[in-house]
Amino acid sequence: MTTRPDLQPTLIGEHVIVRPVEPADWEEMFAVAADPKIWEQHPESDRYEEAVFRKYFDGALASGSAFSFIDKASGQLIGSSRYWGHDPDASEIEIGWTFLARDYWGGRYNAEFKQLMLEHAFKFVETVVFWIGADNARSRRATEKIGGVLRKGICYRGEDESDPHVVYEIRANHFRNSEVPGKLSEHGKAG
Repeated sequence: MTTRPDLQPTLIGEHVIVRPVEPADWEEMFAVAADPKIWEQHPESDRYEEAVFRKYFDGALASGSAFSFIDKASGQLIGSSRYWGHDPDASEIEIGWTFLARDYWGGRYNAEFKQLMLEHAFKFVETVVFWIGADNARSRRATEKIGGVLRKGICYRGEDESDPHVVYEIRANHFRNSEVPGKLSEHGKAG
């Protein structure tokens, strides 16, 4: 009998807390997400609009695998992500639906929350994938910085071929190698 992995743990790093999303997070999360710049390269570039973001937020709650990111120093909610599509037979799971307040881009926070989520995922899968809008250069670069390797081809979610994605993967054995770019050292600094 296989037990279902914990897809919504609380993960604590040096600078960020990754905890299950809660209904009470709505106001603070939407305040972060209401920045159009966050979504300008995203396939859903209108996600900064309240009605569109409400669907995202409700989906996060319903998923049972979504997180809020909290800046430990300020206590502020700074973003969100989730696990998706756990496939035990393929030993694979997706990390996606990720966004982060612009003040936190490009620094230790992105690397830290992704490392926390990857470390947890590699307790029960061998591969983590990231589906990224094909034209989202910013997210593609960020995924490459943490060791993501591009799979061949263009993919589509469901039957909607107007929304092309690329898929990156990180394998557990590669991630555990201390040379992975963007991986945090024991001291919380990106390598």
